[in-house]
Amino acid sequence: MDIITQGLLGATLAQSAAQKSHVKMATFIGFFAGLLADLDIVIRSSSDPLLNLEFHRHFTHSLFFIPLGGLVAAALLWPFFRHKLAFRHLYLYAFMGYSLSGILDACTSYGTYLLWPLSNERFAWNMISIIDPVFSGCLILALVFSFRKQHKMVARAGLLLAAIYMSIGGLQLQRAETQIYQLAEQRGHQAARLEVKPTLANLLLWRSIYEYEGKLYVDAVRVGLFSTPRVFTGASVALFKLDEHSASIPVDSVLYNDIQRFSRFSDGYLAFTPEHPDTLSDIRYSNLPTSLEPLWGINFNPADVEQHVTFSFYRDMSRTNREAFMAMLFNTHDQLVDNDTNNSAN
Repeated sequence: MDIITQGLLGATLAQSAAQKSHVKMATFIGFFAGLLADLDIVIRSSSDPLLNLEFHRHFTHSLFFIPLGGLVAAALLWPFFRHKLAFRHLYLYAFMGYSLSGILDACTSYGTYLLWPLSNERFAWNMISIIDPVFSGCLILALVFSFRKQHKMVARAGLLLAAIYMSIGGLQLQRAETQIYQLAEQRGHQAARLEVKPTLANLLLWRSIYEYEGKLYVDAVRVGLFSTPRVFTGASVALFKLDEHSASIPVDSVLYNDIQRFSRFSDGYLAFTPEHPDTLSDIRYSNLPTSLEPLWGINFNPADVEQHVTFSFYRDMSRTNREAFMAMLFNTHDQLVDNDTNNSAN
């Protein structure tokens, strides 16, 4: 998730294990340790744009790295707390603060190397957005009241509330998946693979993508907590297949390797879209849940196979996109369509 929420979770976890006299110090220790795993974001190369994609949420997020991560955090903080805490307490709070960094990120859709070095599988459970104000708010309330009352039970109550909210995300994911499987069946499609993920900052509106007979189908579904689910049909595009599209690229070339790396990062959900025909796009993400317009992709020159690809971002925060997103989120899509029709008529 976002780095602030990582710190909030780390601080609250440390509070939950702290002695009453240590709660305030544990708050700062846990917050720092919670941030530490995301330092892998600094691993990058000016000549290799994909290096950062490969190493973000990599070894620092592994479950096997937790004891060492906690130790690194404790060692960095030792000069500031050496006269206030025994090292065993400092390490305990740092360990707690670091312990769920990888798990929290795995609950989102980006992908996390939880079992490295035993496995290079990227875990993405798609239960919550990378930014969720309700989840973060639960942790903020718990952290503040625990800090003021210096009582770990408040922190534990906040963690329980956050866990319940995350569980709701898991239930919403299952409901959204059910709707998309039904949609595919109505179309006469048998999805070879399917992925559903929450849109930004909510558990109501979900983006789906599935593969059928060499094409990717993108749709959205609004799953209200107490209302009937509603599907918003999207678009489709031909799936990019490296062996078919890049037959002239030598398999031992830099370019071929880069395309494979980007394909692994994107779980193979790649395509050239009408909006960006020169960009090999990651279709999993878009500014709108029903759109093919990507958030990012790679550009390359097939004639220069020893040159690294370039990585491009596409952010469209236009008023039209914002209104369309909010209309789907708040289930006022029909009203938006009526307004557009009236404006066109006028």
